[in-house]
Amino acid sequence: MRSFFLLTYRLSRGTSISASGNCNQRLFMSSLSHISPKLRDIIGSRLPKVFPEVDASTNSNYRHFEVKATDLYLDVNFEKSTVTGEVKYQLHVKDDAESIVLDTSFLDVKQVTVDDKDVEFEIKPRKEPLGSPLVIKHAVKKSQQLLLTSKFETTDKCTALQWCDPEQTDGGDHPYLYSQGEPIHIRSLFPCFDTPSIKSPFTFRVKSPLYTLLSGKTYKQEGDVYYAKQPIPIPVYLVSIASGNLVGADVGPRSKVYAEPIAIDACQKELKDDIEDFIQTAEGLVFKYEWAKYDLLVLIKSMPFGGMENCEISHINPTCITGDKQNIDVIAHELAHSWSGNLVTNCSWDHFWLNEGWTVYLERRIVGVLHGEPSRHFSAIIGWSDLEYSIKSMGQTAQRYSTLIQDLKDGSDPDDAFSTVPYEKGFNLLFHLEQVLGGTSVFDPFIPYYFNKYKYKSLDSYQFLDALYEFFSDKHDILDKVDWETWLYKFGLPPKPKFDTSLVDECYDLAAKWVDVTKKDSKDLLKRTFSPDDISNFTGNQTNVFLDTLVSYQGVEGFLWNSKEGEQALTYMRENYSVYDDSKNAEVIFRWYRLQLTGRSKQYYQRLADWLGTIGRMKFVRPSYRMLNDVDPQLAKDTFLKFEPIYHPICRSMIRKDLQL
Repeated sequence: MRSFFLLTYRLSRGTSISASGNCNQRLFMSSLSHISPKLRDIIGSRLPKVFPEVDASTNSNYRHFEVKATDLYLDVNFEKSTVTGEVKYQLHVKDDAESIVLDTSFLDVKQVTVDDKDVEFEIKPRKEPLGSPLVIKHAVKKSQQLLLTSKFETTDKCTALQWCDPEQTDGGDHPYLYSQGEPIHIRSLFPCFDTPSIKSPFTFRVKSPLYTLLSGKTYKQEGDVYYAKQPIPIPVYLVSIASGNLVGADVGPRSKVYAEPIAIDACQKELKDDIEDFIQTAEGLVFKYEWAKYDLLVLIKSMPFGGMENCEISHINPTCITGDKQNIDVIAHELAHSWSGNLVTNCSWDHFWLNEGWTVYLERRIVGVLHGEPSRHFSAIIGWSDLEYSIKSMGQTAQRYSTLIQDLKDGSDPDDAFSTVPYEKGFNLLFHLEQVLGGTSVFDPFIPYYFNKYKYKSLDSYQFLDALYEFFSDKHDILDKVDWETWLYKFGLPPKPKFDTSLVDECYDLAAKWVDVTKKDSKDLLKRTFSPDDISNFTGNQTNVFLDTLVSYQGVEGFLWNSKEGEQALTYMRENYSVYDDSKNAEVIFRWYRLQLTGRSKQYYQRLADWLGTIGRMKFVRPSYRMLNDVDPQLAKDTFLKFEPIYHPICRSMIRKDLQL
């Protein structure tokens, strides 16, 4: 039995085994039977020992178990900023194990029982950044069924929850609580197998004095206790809670939007005409929406992400609500996660692109159907610019964090690997495949095939490749011409696809004209050439491309915005394009400030610093602090220390690393 256990353990952790790799080859052949010999030569040395690949970002021994069902009870205490609760797991044992190991992080575990009998447990020393293993000293045998229960309480170091005082909310009269579990923070809320490789149905029971929303359908409320269920198996990072002064409004036949009362009318107006169109378009691309509903919660400003795809209740950043519908494509993104990520899930954060690359691809297909194919390409061009900037801003770390398939097997923090790369590099790979295979008419049948094949499951990139080669069995010659080595493993930018630039040419032309005239160092020529009419008909996205393009000229053939002629041009630009100074669109504000700081326009240093106290979205906050740190390190530090309390714990941690605090 000991030798069997050691073999099982080694396989489960992805470590090497003896027998000259023959076992690995058999696993490889049985799991990836459709890829071509040429692709096998490229990926063979990187293949894991088991499929899907073992998740290195968990301390648990999850591979020994199947979670049949999870029951979670939470009791919210706003006065103490704590949550107490109980979690119950119905477990099926897949392999013998000497103990049960769960993930925890800064969590106070009160009691553990197996089949309602107390068992001994130990919280092992913390392993940064992965937390403290909860070792339950109870041996299990293969095929055994058991009920594992744990009682717990959160601490003030919990990273999954943000507790907000009334003054941190828009309404200013009630406290507010919301969670962010992805990637590895839910282990600070309750003990769990905190890996996307494990999924189960959930039932929820939550006690809170304020209105509460959960990642399932609420079917009953008794006083301050809310009951919800999620029958579709989900990974724990999709478990969510939000509680506060919230009200709801209809935005579609199967959708509501929730927000604070002060914001609900604006949110409903922004979203009500689009959500059902998004859903039906996505259904046409993949298959029928399987969840009970699709609701949205517009959170307060401290939310660190543009959105979070919590099942049936997407959490949306308030920067998406601009009054002009310019930023609601993020809704299409979060909706698309209902298939990519929530139904079909990356097995570990090394393969995060399977969640996000597919989601961006579906998001842009939705945009293309609703607004025309040039709009899809326009969005892709903006994404490419974001990818270029993201990789450039990584500096030396790009050699590690700009590869499509990540390597977190050394126990690195998955948050450190979070960037635009899995989104945009992943999208561009799928877009490239679509193009080389013959366009959407050829590629589209693969979409429902792939999502049906891995529905309710978790997979790695190699299983994706196997499914791709399986479906396009008659096109291996085309697929073998894809530069898989570059796409999957090399850092930096991938090969750039050919985009339809018809909607961006006007933006490119205006930016090029500004650079050309600026080089001539003539105030009179600036006045004769440019006027506010230049941008009067630009959409928000066109403005984004225009400003991105202006910044991209910095350093090209010796051109500098932080030069005498550059400063002169930016001064005239500010006078004529004052609409940018007055914008309420965070996408525009960020890019406008980035251009000004590129030109070392000192009057914008403090303006950027002040703006950083009004937002919490890391897409804008992190690069803004980096920019500020480049031009005025002391102001960057002082600004962060001033506003640190309003940011989410994840955001705080990442900025501290960025500023080396």
